[in-house]
Amino acid sequence: MSIANINHFIGGQPAAGTSTRAMDVFNPATGAVTGQVALANVADVNTAVAAAQAAFPAWADTPPIRRARVMFKFLELVNQHKDELAHLITAEHGKVFTDAQGEVARGIDIIEFSCGIAQLLKGDFTDQVSTGMDNWTLRQPLGVVAGITPFNFPVMVPMWMFPVAIAAGNTFILKPSPTDPSASLLMAELFKKAGLPDGVFNVVQGDKEAVDALLVHPDVKAISFVGSTPIANYIYETGAHFGKRVQALGGAKNHMVVMPDADLDQAVDALIGAAYGSAGERCMAISVAVLVGDVADKIMPKLIERTKALKVLNGTNLAAEMGPIVTAAAHQRITGYIEAGAQEGAQMLVDGRVFDAAQTGEGCANGFWMGGTLFDHVTTDMKIYKEEIFGPVLSCVRVPDFAQAVKIINDHEFGNGVSCFTRDGNVAREFARRIQVGMVGINVPLEEEPVRRHARLRRRGRALLHQAEIDHAALAGEHRQGRRIRDADGQISSPLRAFGASPAGGGTTPEARQSRFLGVPGSSHFTPRRMVDGRWQQRLRPCPGGLENARHVFQPDRGLPVARVPAGRRRACCGGRRAPGAELHLARWCHPRAGDGA
Repeated sequence: MSIANINHFIGGQPAAGTSTRAMDVFNPATGAVTGQVALANVADVNTAVAAAQAAFPAWADTPPIRRARVMFKFLELVNQHKDELAHLITAEHGKVFTDAQGEVARGIDIIEFSCGIAQLLKGDFTDQVSTGMDNWTLRQPLGVVAGITPFNFPVMVPMWMFPVAIAAGNTFILKPSPTDPSASLLMAELFKKAGLPDGVFNVVQGDKEAVDALLVHPDVKAISFVGSTPIANYIYETGAHFGKRVQALGGAKNHMVVMPDADLDQAVDALIGAAYGSAGERCMAISVAVLVGDVADKIMPKLIERTKALKVLNGTNLAAEMGPIVTAAAHQRITGYIEAGAQEGAQMLVDGRVFDAAQTGEGCANGFWMGGTLFDHVTTDMKIYKEEIFGPVLSCVRVPDFAQAVKIINDHEFGNGVSCFTRDGNVAREFARRIQVGMVGINVPLEEEPVRRHARLRRRGRALLHQAEIDHAALAGEHRQGRRIRDADGQISSPLRAFGASPAGGGTTPEARQSRFLGVPGSSHFTPRRMVDGRWQQRLRPCPGGLENARHVFQPDRGLPVARVPAGRRRACCGGRRAPGAELHLARWCHPRAGDGA
């Protein structure tokens, strides 16, 4: 079998680059090397940034309706080639073909959203905000922006980023995972066929060297990242140090609570799909089942039966329910977690390591195969409970009552999503109100909803980490793995408030609401503010935007920032536009401008 050379896409053309480094790309189902991906050096990244920078002025000046026409054509082409994209995902990631089709479909959702950019970019105008003064806001593109994306969703996660960024008038550099890089090149080719000008969308294959070059390059204005927590912290801190707008999404640990009155068959179906789908290699995987009261003894026989019966096959087989692990290294890491769970005293009911690869299909004996693993009697001090495994391992924790279930979830370091299965409406309501996790499901397993996902984050889960500067002295407290910020008084604050957005769920305490760190959306700084004796107080410091006499005024009843400047000054450093829901996608890639005029 021939080995494909997988290169970059720069300035509208495939590019080999100047680096001599490369990495093997595997088919996880067979273990065979199917390609070699080039790993960019600093010169290659600089070439891509230069191409994007050269394309930016003309693209930013293109009317939004014309940019939308390109997006509509791109949408048409992606729909025509969606199965081709899905086959590339299955060949390099290993997830089953139907799951890969679903991933592409969710990416298409964002392209469709970006086609409405002409409406989304409309600004606001307020007459007579003060005597003889009017106020207006508009969104302007930032310039060259970049996305650094993970292996587990090589199409969907990039499409969370580049369609909106490009439609808003930015130029984009995608740095995909070198584990499954081919889909990124097909997307670039389809964009070119759609009429996108050369240099507006570029793909740079690579590893840490390419990432570091993007982080320090002065012409890269914003970076969005999805991946592990340590790397998210590194991306955030380094990007912030170099003055970039940064969004960094890290790890997760998702729980599902099963109450004694739950529909057990429905709960088992949800657990099997959410724990073992895509081999557990997704940020929304349910890796902990919290079993309340006597429901544990009733549900465990059903879970054991279903876990053992999982159809673990080559992803190209339409009967497959789970495919292989993405790499040999990931297989080894997951195996280490399983061994740790057994050594720490968890009861292993199904051992996924004991799996016959011969049953997965012809030619798959050397693939990275593993079955589903099921643990019972897991405790909160065990490694398999505390850490993200990112594999097909389900840990069952037994608790005596609802209050204890809520407590252990709220006490966990990570909080991306959570679900509760119950027939009791009051339990469902109280769960949604009391749980301190961003995304909450009732009688449904968790799924990504990319258009609104960031607006639904609260406190800890995969936090939206906005923008360049955080005054660490003013925070005066704990900033733990990007998940939450705790101020000197011990109150929890949400980085999401930097966008002026209202996290869904609503169950924050008055004390927590009074202790938010609020910032202005899209601004070039992040100034902590607090409510003290019913009045907003802030730590004043010069505005990096140069308007030191700009005043930031808050409406205490709504918590909305308003930017005001004296008459005669045409622009303020930041805008007062609130960005709820889907508009947070624009908040990443646009700089809201506010102006007052006499």
